[in-house]
Amino acid sequence: MLSLKSKLSVIAAVATALVLVPAMAFAQEMGANKWEQNKWLAASSGFAIGIAALGGTMGQSRAAAAALEGISRNPGAAARIQTPMILALALIESLVLFALVIAFVLQQKIG
Repeated sequence: MLSLKSKLSVIAAVATALVLVPAMAFAQEMGANKWEQNKWLAASSGFAIGIAALGGTMGQSRAAAAALEGISRNPGAAARIQTPMILALALIESLVLFALVIAFVLQQKIG
């Protein structure tokens, strides 16, 4: 049976392959194959949002769990733990929003 770390490695490899495969559509000219390229652009923008949402959710949940565990072990350090946690959550969320912007840019290329 696979451990959690190896399962996550397999999931990351599959997700990377799904994101990188549409890049092959950019290797050809925009001649008669315009609709094929648009199909891959739409698929890559969808995968970008899905992977960004999954990664952001996992990062935020792990950060919140670690902060709550630290606060429960040492309640006096709550103020010193809470501020960096909120900063980290904001940075994680900004990366997810950046992926949303990239997906919108890719969808604009379809039109």
